[in-house]
Amino acid sequence: MWHYIKAAFLVGVDVPQLGRIPVNVLLTAGFVILGVAQPAFWLAGLAVEASLVTTLAFNPRFQKYVQGQQLQVAKDDDEVRRLQLIQLLEPEARRKLSALGLKCNRNIDVYRSQQAEGYIIDTNREALNRLEWNYLKLLVARHHLVSGDSNESEQSMQQKVKELEADLRNPNQPDALRDSKSATVAILKQRLANIQRRSETLQEIDSDCTRVEAQVDLVLENATMQSKPQTISSDIELASDLLGAGIFGDDESAVSHLDRKFAQASKPQAETAS
Repeated sequence: MWHYIKAAFLVGVDVPQLGRIPVNVLLTAGFVILGVAQPAFWLAGLAVEASLVTTLAFNPRFQKYVQGQQLQVAKDDDEVRRLQLIQLLEPEARRKLSALGLKCNRNIDVYRSQQAEGYIIDTNREALNRLEWNYLKLLVARHHLVSGDSNESEQSMQQKVKELEADLRNPNQPDALRDSKSATVAILKQRLANIQRRSETLQEIDSDCTRVEAQVDLVLENATMQSKPQTISSDIELASDLLGAGIFGDDESAVSHLDRKFAQASKPQAETAS
């Protein structure tokens, strides 16, 4: 309730050449100034403002207006996060994402041309948005995996491991040197395991991207062939594990936030489908 009261106090009106003027703030300032000469104005101002602010704050139409404003601000923040993730991508990845987005928009245009009911268009838009978000998430994960690649090749590390293991078979080495080389071998083997896992994950991500593209193409084909528009599903099982710790690097927080938003948006769709 306090945010409604705050919004009511700060409500303003647009004045030509002056912009938006906060009415209650100006009234309060006026009563404060008048109260310097006559303190009775302070009590009068308090009574007037309390009446105006509480009346407006408890008005259902005003509360809906405030809720709409807050929702718009949240959507704007989410869009900024999404655009920041897109800016991370290489030009080719951005081109692929843009092409997928155009196909999603074309799907909605087809549904409109078929004069589909509003709830079908809204439900399908949410499903396509979810598919597009999954695609962006895959591309961001791929970006972080590729940018984290070491300049040292897997073959060169394997060669180092062989050389060090050969040295360890020499019984004449000092214990301190043997311990150091053993620790180096263990580190190199861990790095090799990471490289191999990264390679597998990249292959899974590329496969998942192809699958999302095929899903959107199928949706478009079905939309153009079906005489009666139907709701579509964004449920798609991805081979890659995008929940792995640190896979998104510094963008983990933004991805998690947007993931929750898209999950919340898809709930009405799931309820409708059931």
